[in-house]
Amino acid sequence: MTIQKTFKKASIFSASALALAVASASHAVDFEVGDTTASVYGYAKLDMIHDVDADMGNTVAHSAIRVDGQDGSDGHTDFHAKQSRIGFKTSTPMNGSTLNTTIEGDFYGSGNDTLRLRHAFGEWNGVLAGQTWTNFGGFIGTTPTVDFLGQVGQGNIGRQSQLRYTTGGFSVALEDPGTIGSNVDMDNRLNVNDSVKSSFPDLTLRYHAGADNINYGASAVMRQIEYYNSTQDSDESAFAWGLNLEASVEVAEGIKFQGSLTHGDGLGGYMYGSPARAGYIDNSGDVEGIEGTGGTFGMSAAAGPGKVNLAYGVATADLDDAVDEGAIGSASLDKVESIYLNYIWSPADRISYGVEAGYHTKDTQGGDDGDAVRIHGMAMYSF
Repeated sequence: MTIQKTFKKASIFSASALALAVASASHAVDFEVGDTTASVYGYAKLDMIHDVDADMGNTVAHSAIRVDGQDGSDGHTDFHAKQSRIGFKTSTPMNGSTLNTTIEGDFYGSGNDTLRLRHAFGEWNGVLAGQTWTNFGGFIGTTPTVDFLGQVGQGNIGRQSQLRYTTGGFSVALEDPGTIGSNVDMDNRLNVNDSVKSSFPDLTLRYHAGADNINYGASAVMRQIEYYNSTQDSDESAFAWGLNLEASVEVAEGIKFQGSLTHGDGLGGYMYGSPARAGYIDNSGDVEGIEGTGGTFGMSAAAGPGKVNLAYGVATADLDDAVDEGAIGSASLDKVESIYLNYIWSPADRISYGVEAGYHTKDTQGGDDGDAVRIHGMAMYSF
C-alpha cells in the first residue's frame, strides 16, 4: 500500500519539524555574566494521543502496526509530557570570534520520564565539538508535524557526538560510528563470540544555500560497517555510503513546498526511519550493505493564527539478498510510510497548540502489510 526556509540549527528545536515552526530561540531568559551572555530556555509540552488501531507508543513506531489479519486490541489513549525540555546557552566574544556553548535535555530517556541529553557542544571559530544534529541531512525539506519524530525517509535528524568544521555553507564532520547510522545485523550469527565493531568514524559532508524564496542542501556520508569474525579471528567490513538532497520553495505569500530524497548502500539509520540496519552477514561470513531509499514531501499554508501542514514520508530497504542468504527473515519490514495533516497555531506569544491526524503503514519483505490511524493533539508553553 502507498501514501506518499529552515536550515538545520544547533538550537532548542525538536527532532520533529514542529519545534522549528513553533519554538524560537528568542523565548529565553537572558542574563549577563562578565562579557558572557547566558540564556535559559525550554518549554513544557503535553501530547494527547489516541491510536484508533494498535498502540504505536509515545511516538509513531511503525513496527507496532499489526499486519492485516493479525488479532489485537484497538483504541489506545496516552497523555505524556516527555518532550518537555530545558536548555542552557552561553555566548562569549573571544579572540575575534565568538565561543558558543549549548547543553539541552528532554525527558525521553530510558525508564520513567528520565532526563535525556540532547545537545552538549561548544563552537568557536568554525570548529564544533560535542553532541548535536548529525551533519547528514537537515531541516530544509521537512514539514511541521505534531508527532515528535515526523517524516520518515529524510536524512536523519538525530543527534550524535562529532567534530565538525563549518565555513560558509559547507561543513565536514567526523561522527560517532554505529549509533544513529547503525551497523551490521547480527541476528543470524550462531557464534556468540562474534561482535559488531567500529574502527573508524563516519565522515559526513554538507552544503546548503539559498536564493530568493528557495533554500536547498546536499549531504553525503561515507562509513565502514564491520564485525569481528571469531571463527576466523578476523575483522570483516564493507564500505557504506549515502546521499541526501533537500529543498524548499515559497510559491506565494504564506504557502511553501518542501521535500527531500535520500539513498545509499549501508547508510542504515542515516535515513530517518529506515526499516533495516546498515548491513548483514552473508553465508560466507562477508559483510554486505543494505540498500535504502526514502523521500519526503510536504506543503504548509498560512491560515489564521497558524498554518495547515500536509506531510508525507516513505522509507524503503532492499532485503531480497539478505533474505535469500537467510540473514534476515521474510517478516522483516522493508517499507514504512506516513502521511500527516495538521493545524498548528499560536494564540499568543510563547503558546502553541496543534491537532493532527496521521495515517501510517508498513510492508514486510514477505508481502504482508498493515495500517493504523493516530489522532494527536498538543499544547506547548515556552519560556
